[in-house]
Amino acid sequence: MALWMEKGSEPLTESEKADLEAIAALKESAAFEFKEKGNQYVKMGKKHYSDAIDCYTRAIDQKALSDSETSILFANRAHVNLLLGNLRRALTDSNEALKLCPSNIKAIYRASKASLSLDMLAEAREYCLKGLQFDPNNEDLKKLDRLIGLKISEKEKHEAEFSKAVAETKELASVIEHRGLKIGKAMYRELIGLRKPVLDKSNILHWPVVLLYAEVMSSDFIEDFCETDMFSVHLDMVFAEDQPLSWDVETNYKREFVELYYEAGSGVSLSKEKLIHCLLEGTAAAHREGVGDEEKDTIEDYKQHTGPPKWIKVNERRTLHDVLKEPNFIIPGIPVFYVVSKQSSFYGKFKAGKWAPPSI
Repeated sequence: MALWMEKGSEPLTESEKADLEAIAALKESAAFEFKEKGNQYVKMGKKHYSDAIDCYTRAIDQKALSDSETSILFANRAHVNLLLGNLRRALTDSNEALKLCPSNIKAIYRASKASLSLDMLAEAREYCLKGLQFDPNNEDLKKLDRLIGLKISEKEKHEAEFSKAVAETKELASVIEHRGLKIGKAMYRELIGLRKPVLDKSNILHWPVVLLYAEVMSSDFIEDFCETDMFSVHLDMVFAEDQPLSWDVETNYKREFVELYYEAGSGVSLSKEKLIHCLLEGTAAAHREGVGDEEKDTIEDYKQHTGPPKWIKVNERRTLHDVLKEPNFIIPGIPVFYVVSKQSSFYGKFKAGKWAPPSI
């Protein structure tokens, strides 16, 4: 029977030819009917989008329409897939539509829109420009092209910020390494946040520094402690006579009574790679460089290597750099110095090693 004849074969009789023509007409009619039902389902809203896709698929499967009509069916199905967020399917359907009719503007628009949502910006721009060649005055395409342009500019800006952050951080890590400084896991993150050293144009490091009053666990913060500055300069400002500490009711913490200490051998020194990861935290390159991946390991290392605290007194006439490069000083993210008063009863306890920083 004509129903079973292979495509391309000639009917042997007029009756068989008539059968084939009738079947083709039925399939064509069914295809158009499925198309219209699909269009109606789209108008009915999201609950019926799957029904619309089913109708367009059935219409396509009839294989009874011209290339241009079938291209419209693929473009329609692409539209519904876009509405459902099926971006890859939408892009595939759009491309199928364009194979059948390269000038199908709606298919071009949907291919561009799907590509944009998939962050395939170059492809999205290419589709858009192709569409504007066919229809230079198409407002939807022009609006989409502007949006793509903005996305490309944003991405280029982010890439530039990323590259700059990585380059500056690697330079900073190399300077720290060249200085012979050792950086460990950050302590007191609630106090210091994401602060980190800054390298100026003269290749001088500027450190944020925490002064921690061990007796009361209060703190002061020096935002910019140049590595070439002596401690005495900053202590003179912090402990100025006209600015007493609000909690120091017994006035033990006067300039002439205070001493600074750091904890020797606290924690372990980070590798250069881990240091770079830590320094990138809070920058445009943070997530892409995997910042934080090593933090758990670092905490475990810190716990394994800590012991009873050993306090080293700081000579106020030395520079910050001179103290930081001491072999037994592992900088906990940024420098932390402990302030005690010779006038306080706490001083003896501290000097005797009977006080330790709270657990991290």
